[in-house]
Order: sequence, then C-alpha cells, then structure tokens
Amino acid sequence: RVLAELCAKIGENKEEINTGVEALAALDLAFAKAKYADAIRASEPVLNEIKERKKKKDSESPLSSFLFQLDQARHPLLDTESVVPLDITLDAETRALVITGPNTGGKTVTLKTVGLLALMAQSGLHIPAKSGSALPCFASVHADIGDEQSIEQSLSTFSGHIKNISQILKKADD
Repeated sequence: RVLAELCAKIGENKEEINTGVEALAALDLAFAKAKYADAIRASEPVLNEIKERKKKKDSESPLSSFLFQLDQARHPLLDTESVVPLDITLDAETRALVITGPNTGGKTVTLKTVGLLALMAQSGLHIPAKSGSALPCFASVHADIGDEQSIEQSLSTFSGHIKNISQILKKADD
C-alpha cells in the first residue's frame, strides 16, 4: 500500500520530476566538461562558420571565411610533458593541408589531433590548445588513416587508400 501511494504521488508529479532530472543531467554534463577541460589543460575554441563560397570575377578565386588556427594544440590522450604541440594556421584561401615527412615524423598524430579537436570543439568541449585557437564548423569529418589492405578483396595498401579517398571525395563539400 505504501509503495502504491508513493508511485501515485510520483505519477502526479512526473513532469516536475522529469524537468528536475533533465536539469540535473545538464548540470552533470557541464561539470563533467569543466572537469575534463581542467584535466587536459584545455581552453575554449573560437568556432567559425564556413560561409558559402561566392563566385568572383573570372580573374579572382572563390573565397570563404574559412579560418583554421590551432596554437600549441596537443592530442588529449598524449602526455602533456612529452608531446610536441602543434601550430597550424590556414587562411581564408587555403582549402587543403598536405603533410609529408619520414616515418615516425608525427604525420598520423597531427591528422588525428586536428580531426579530434575539430570534433571536440563542435561537441561543446574545450580543446587542449592555447586560448584563441579557432576552428570552422565542419558539416562532416572524414579520415583515411591506417592500413586497409585486404587479401579477400585483392586490395593493396595503396589501392585501399585510393578507394577510401574516393568515397570521402564523393561525400565532401566545399
């Protein structure tokens, strides 16, 4: 009987209880984000909107307000004492970044760091980079990292990457 009465009282106040639970969940998320930001020594990113590319006269190239600047950026899973921070700046006219170098030169770590920080920023998280770092809001993030060689499909490592990149290019926008 006591349990039935308590359940009835809860039922009578379900909307207020749901509102309270949702508020507690939002507060818990905010505190978790703050605690994580403190743990990885993160700062707030500046988010830039990617505007439609406007057609210019034939002599001029199309432009956008694309701004990408990471200062002293670090991968959040790497040791802050030993990681080499990244500085990457792309101006409004730059549409691609090519990273080359020898094996163990940090190319994969750089790509993973940039992709992860872009996703973190768009998820409302602070990023492990110097304050003032800016990222655009991407419609999607695609990656081809690793060895996708498949004996079953007769794919070499190179052709596996070409297949992935081809699929990425079909989905990519400006």
